[in-house]
Amino acid sequence: MCDLIRETHRPPAKCQGYACLPLATAQGDNPLGRFEDKLILITGAAHGQGAQEARQCIQEGAQVFLADIDDETGHRLAASLGPNAHYLHLDVAQEADWAQAMAAIARLGPLYGLVNNAAIYRPQPLLDTSPAAFDLHVQVNLRGSFLGLQYGARAMTRCGGGSIVNISSTAGLRASPGSFAYSATKWGLRGMTLSAAASLAAHGIRVNAVYPGPIDTDMLKIKSAHALAERVKRVPLARLGTCDEVAAAVLFLLSADSAYMTGAELTVDGGATL
Repeated sequence: MCDLIRETHRPPAKCQGYACLPLATAQGDNPLGRFEDKLILITGAAHGQGAQEARQCIQEGAQVFLADIDDETGHRLAASLGPNAHYLHLDVAQEADWAQAMAAIARLGPLYGLVNNAAIYRPQPLLDTSPAAFDLHVQVNLRGSFLGLQYGARAMTRCGGGSIVNISSTAGLRASPGSFAYSATKWGLRGMTLSAAASLAAHGIRVNAVYPGPIDTDMLKIKSAHALAERVKRVPLARLGTCDEVAAAVLFLLSADSAYMTGAELTVDGGATL
C-alpha cells in the first residue's frame, strides 16, 4: 500500500524537446479509477459537499472514511454507499476524536488523502457577532482544520506522502461583511493551507485548497430567497454551483492528476470573484 502512495507522487517523465509524455497515472489511463485501494478521510461527510465528495471517491475505487458528528445520517449514508464506505464519529475540534479516527484508519491501511470539509456558517456582521459565536467558528473551521492537517500529515509521512485538500470559501478571498466570523476563519485557513504546503512538501505531502462560491447546499439555504437571488445576480455564470462541481475539483487535487500542484487555490464560484 505504501508503494501505491509513493507512485502517486512520482514526477512525470521528462519532457523531450517540445513533446512531453503523458502522465501514466492520469484518470483515462487507469481503468480501475484514480484512487483504487487508497484510503481517504473526509470530514463533514454526512451532508452536502462532503457526502458528494465521498460518493465520487468511492466511484474512483477509494476506501472512504466518512467523518461527522451526525451519526445517524452518517451511518445511513455509509451503508447506502456500499462496502468501501466506513463511518467515523469525529468532532473536528476534539483532539481525542482525531486520535481515535486515525487509529481506526490505520487498522485498514495507510492514509492517502484527507479532505478538511467540516465547517460551520452562521452569517452575522461584526457588530452582531458574539464572542461565543466567533469562538465557535474558530474551534470548528480553524482548530478543526489544524488538527486535521497535523494528524493527517503524521499518518501520511509514515508512507512517504499523501494529499490534503482544505475546503475554504470565496469568503476567504475577499471581504464578506455579512458573515464576519466565517470569513475571518476562512482567511485564516488560507494562510494555514499555504504554510502547510510549504512545510509538508519535503515529506511528499501536497496541500491544496478549494474555494467554493455560492453552492446549492443546506448551508446556503439559511439565507432568504431574496438574498439568494441577489447573490446569484453577482455570479457571471448566473446560477448556483452544485456539489458535483465542487467534488470534481476536490478529486482533481486529491489525485495524481495534480501531482505538481501544492499550495494551489482553486476557485469554484462561477466567476463570482472576478
